Amino acid sequence: MNQTANLDFSKLVMVLAPLFFIQFILLVIALVMLVRADATRGPKWMWALIIIFINIIGPVLFFVIGRRDRR
Repeated sequence: MNQTANLDFSKLVMVLAPLFFIQFILLVIALVMLVRADATRGPKWMWALIIIFINIIGPVLFFVIGRRDRR
């Protein structure tokens, strides 16, 4: 029984590890881009909270609607 639990946990870690890595990379890139951005759609503090607390969806929202085009 214990061997099965360890096997299931190792499979779970193998599946979730890439997701955590992708989420972390998205978070870091979004925060760096937020700090470097001259202008955003909405206050920067709001975008920082969205990026940090809404996990994978927060950085994606920032990339899609938060950034302003340089024109």
